[in-house]
Formats: sequence, structure tokens, C-alpha cells
Amino acid sequence: MSHIISKIRKRKRKDEQVGYEDDDDDDNNDDECYDSSGNESPRPSSSSEEGGGGKKKDLNGIITSLLLLEEQEKGDQDAQKKASAEEKSFFEANHRNKKKTMLEYYSNIQDYYAEVQETERVKRKKSRSLATSVAAITAIAADDSLQAEKQVKQGTGGAGSGQHRRLWVKDRSKAWWDECNRPDYPEEEFKKWFRMRRQTFDMICEELNSVIAKEDTTLRNAIPVRQRVAVCIWRLATGEPLRLVSKRFGLGISTCHKLVLEVCTAIRSVLMPKYLQWPDDDALRKIKDEFEVISGIPNVVGSMYTTHVPIIAPKISVAAYFNKRHTERNQKTSYSITVQGVVNPNGAFTDVCIGWPGSMPDDQVLEKSALYQRASGGLLKGVWIVGGSGYPLMDWVLVPYTQQHLTWTQHAFNEKIGEIQRVSKDAFARLKGRWCCLQKRTEVKLQDLPVVLGACCVLHNICEMMNEELDPELAFDLVDDEMVPEVALRSVSSMKTRDSIAHNLLHHGLAGTAFL
Repeated sequence: MSHIISKIRKRKRKDEQVGYEDDDDDDNNDDECYDSSGNESPRPSSSSEEGGGGKKKDLNGIITSLLLLEEQEKGDQDAQKKASAEEKSFFEANHRNKKKTMLEYYSNIQDYYAEVQETERVKRKKSRSLATSVAAITAIAADDSLQAEKQVKQGTGGAGSGQHRRLWVKDRSKAWWDECNRPDYPEEEFKKWFRMRRQTFDMICEELNSVIAKEDTTLRNAIPVRQRVAVCIWRLATGEPLRLVSKRFGLGISTCHKLVLEVCTAIRSVLMPKYLQWPDDDALRKIKDEFEVISGIPNVVGSMYTTHVPIIAPKISVAAYFNKRHTERNQKTSYSITVQGVVNPNGAFTDVCIGWPGSMPDDQVLEKSALYQRASGGLLKGVWIVGGSGYPLMDWVLVPYTQQHLTWTQHAFNEKIGEIQRVSKDAFARLKGRWCCLQKRTEVKLQDLPVVLGACCVLHNICEMMNEELDPELAFDLVDDEMVPEVALRSVSSMKTRDSIAHNLLHHGLAGTAFL
């Protein structure tokens, strides 16, 4: 529209200039309008002038109309922009209000669940206090009756005591555990149930005796240390619900749950510093040599892997624990927590990081770990920890090439680094195969899971160090999805070092030929 108006304005100016020239010609020709006698002859009128004036009027009208249309169009555009801005501000305000409302809703839900848990805790505390009071009253009544019977008839105190104890202690069968605890119980059967030989089991009981042993009371006899440890290990090994654990060992369900947490806590506090720790300098040199024999890559001190342990949907922060990749693969909603571990050539853990939500990728779990903090402080300077494609390439983390169209040198490097990765993956497969509680959703609360998982890792190390072979029937097929991190390269110098290692592997005859 504006282009047409500009053309019309140019045409109008041109016509006006032509009109001015015609007027000048008329003035110059005034003197020529005389006849031969010297009288002024009448000037002829031209109809073309009238026609020219009419055209100019029409042209002015058109221009005026177009100008009005242009102004109207500008006004419509301004109104449209104003309406768009108002609509945008309305949507933004509405979005802010919805977001604020949603945050308040989640906050209220968390507060509600916190109040519910607190109420349940108070109720349980009151019920325990009431039960203790009832038991104490019963015991006092029993003592009074015993005293009365002694005064009337001596020698019946022991029988009376036994009868009154059965009034408040439920009689459960312990035949299965008594059978397993016999010295002549078959070693194969014992290892089937507890994943270890009796010798290893006795060693664990001896280590934990000073921490978990309890004294007998006037109300009941304390549960022996061996039975306490057996309840915990059998529960971790089979993954059976507490109801079945209770039937096996002749104990209450709540007692079994309490024993599992107590023994796992003792394992983590007493045995973890001894059997799961970062190796010293001498051990590191031995680990480097063993990994170099396996792969030909020097200065490797560990193989790192991250797996997921399924959990029941938590009451709060559900989205954080949602495992999208497992859900898509299994076609079933999955929630999980992560377990990151570094293992030595023998498959024993030297470092673990447990408990981060399952929605976090491997590189973010690594950044949250204590290992990352120690490495940032210079602990791992000059050495490598080998990880999968889910980890970034860093000054101390060595990962395979992930781009397409790899060269022979890069193929050879990936083949050799895969042998180191297989060490950690096989270790996690044995961990989950040995302790079946890690294969399915557990009844343990989310806040207690890190303690239980840490105990499983410690028991795994003890079994590996004691050469406890895993039954082939318990072999577990480990499947964890690895996603290449958004920033896969964190160190340019490490990229050059990796290329140099790959070159040496291929050209010094250390790489295999599986890629050919």
C-alpha cells in the first residue's frame, strides 16, 4: 500500500511541474494573440484544461483515500500489537500464578506427609510405652504370684515363671534356624541360604559381636548374635518379605525389620572402614600393574560403573526418582536410586556413592560423589579411573570414543578399554546376583536404603576376598542404559593423552583385532 502511494505522489508532483510549464508558455504567448490590424484577437479556450483539472481532483481523492487507508492500517497494527502485549502479559501472569499455586501445593503435601509421619511415630511410641507398661505389670503380677506360691508350696517357682512368660511372649517355631545353626548342617545348604560358607559367616559374627550383642533381661532372653546376623544376611540374600523372614527364624515381623537395620548399620560402621576403603600407595601400584596386564593401558587404578536399584514410589519428590529409561524399556513405571562404584581388578569395591535419585545421569552422580571432591583436591593426579560412555572425559576419568566413523586406532582403544569396563560390570552383576534384595523393590524406607545398600557392598567385598564363588544359578543379567553426557569433553589435554594411548596400543601390538 505504501509503495503505491509513493508512486502516486511522484506522479502528482510531475503533473504539477508540467502545469507550471504550461502557465509560463501562456504568459509568453500573450503578446502573440493580436491580428494583423493590431487588435487583440480572442484567445481560444481549450477543453483539455478542464479535463486536466478534473483528473487532478480525482487523483487527489484517490490519494486522500489511500492515506486514510494507510492510517487505518497503522492504527489496526498498533491495536493488534497492544492486544498481543496484553494477552502475553495475561498469560505470563497466569503462568506465574499457576506456578506459585503448584509450589504451594507441593509444599503443603510435604508438610502433610511430615505431620502424618510424626503422628505415626508418636502413636508407635505410645503403643510401645503401653506395651512395656503392660509387660511390666504382668511381670510384677507374676512375681507376686510366685512369692505367694513359694510361701504355700516350695519348688514350684520355676514352672510358674515359665507359664507367666508365655502369657506375653508369642510362641513361634525356630526349628528351621535351629537346624541351620547345627554344626553338622550341610555346608552346601548353608551357602545356598546365606551366600557364604560357615567360616566366613562366623568371621562376620565375631567382628560384629561387640556392637550388636545384647544382654538378657528379666522379661525375655536376648536374641543371640548369630541369629541376628543370620536374619540380616538371609533377608539381603533372598530378598524375601519380612513376613517370610519372621516365619523362618521364629521372630516377630517388626523384630526382624529392626534386626536388619541394626546389623546393616553395624556392618557399615564397623566393617566398611576395614573392607571397603580407597587403597594405599602400595596397593595402588599393584592395581596399576594388574589393570595394565589386562588392557595394556598404564596408570589405571579403578573401573567405574553406575547401576540402578528399584524402589517403591516415594511420597515426596516423585519426579526426581522416576527412571525414564527403565520405564520405556520395561513398559512399566519405574523408580530407582543409583549406586556408583569403583572396583579393583579382583571385582572388590574401593569406593561407592549411594542414594542419588534415579533420574540423574551418570555424569551428574559422579559430580555429587565424594570421589569427585577428592579428585578435585588432587588425590587422583596422574592416574586414571575408567568409565563408560555415560561419563565425561576428564583429567582422571578415561572413557571410550563415542563419535561415529571411528578409525582403527580408536576401535582398538575402545576394545581394550572395554575389557576394563567389563571388570566393574561383572562385579555389579555378582553384587545383584548374590544379594537378591537389589533386584526388586524393597520394603525398606527410602532414608534407610543407603545403609542397606552399603552393607551389601561390604558383604560383597568380604565374599570376594574370601573367594566365595557365586552359584551359576544366581547369575544376574545386568542392564543399565548409558547416555552420553551433554558435555562429553571436560579436558583438552586428556583428549590428547587418550589419542596418544590409543596410538601406542595399536602400533605396539597391544590392541586386539576384534574390530577387523
